[in-house]
Amino acid sequence: MPLEPAPPQAPAGDTLSGFLLALGAYLIWGGLPLYLHALNHIPLTEILAHRVIWSVPVALIVLLILGRTADLRRAIVQPRMLAMAGLTASLVTVNWGVYLYAIQSGQVLSAALGYYINPIFSIFLGAVILRERLTVAQWCAVALAGAAVAVLTWEAGSLPILSLALTVSWGFYALAKRALPIGPNQGFTLEVILLFPFGLGYLIYLVSRGEMQFGSVGGVDTLLLVGCGVVTAVPLMLYANGAKQLRLTTIALMQYIAPTFIMGAAVFVFNEPFIGAKQLAFPMIWAALVLYSADLIWRRRRSVASP
Repeated sequence: MPLEPAPPQAPAGDTLSGFLLALGAYLIWGGLPLYLHALNHIPLTEILAHRVIWSVPVALIVLLILGRTADLRRAIVQPRMLAMAGLTASLVTVNWGVYLYAIQSGQVLSAALGYYINPIFSIFLGAVILRERLTVAQWCAVALAGAAVAVLTWEAGSLPILSLALTVSWGFYALAKRALPIGPNQGFTLEVILLFPFGLGYLIYLVSRGEMQFGSVGGVDTLLLVGCGVVTAVPLMLYANGAKQLRLTTIALMQYIAPTFIMGAAVFVFNEPFIGAKQLAFPMIWAALVLYSADLIWRRRRSVASP
């Protein structure tokens, strides 16, 4: 998944290490459709279970290296923290499931559109739920994104459900994650720990029915399923640590890397048709993102210039 919730407070300037960490995260997210497409012959639900199960050891190893396991231990014994993490875990599971469905059903362009819309939807959520005041440029960006969805709806005769499901699930995940009073690395680890019993239980159910693919498929497929934990946990944690060393404007611009790569994979690798309403809707979304980014950069420069 590609776009991570709002980063922690960023410094006044960017660092090379922060840029490289964040870039690594976005490149992994951008290439994720290629990785998951190689597992298209494995049922979606089993892949989802493996993403959860193999993320746990990866996340725990990272916390051990960073020396942040004490934060996790304190979080586990707090009922309110567990309830909040349960909510974010549920939302991210929905997002992962929809994303996998998009890849397995040959709708990768819809996934790219969903993640392009996400920053604009986050602005909208900020206005509606957090009562944040939007600038004229931000309202124009929201209106353009809404118009793009309307164009796609008009051609298809129905809402672009898959794109909107990705946008809404990740948007509310990001919103809920902001309220989680724990670091992003620890928060992600707590989420996958909470999801682990469900993933393990499902795999045990598959074994009881003789339907589990893991171990019965080729060695390459087995390694790819184990690797689901790496491609799930590593970019999230790279991002979390890179964002601490970057300005918010830098992160805002870098977040378009992943959906651009996803779109490229859809058109040039999976040969999805880029025709009809998509030729109008995508430029409208890009225009909305230009407005959003330009406004963000202008306001930052204005705040820096202010005495």
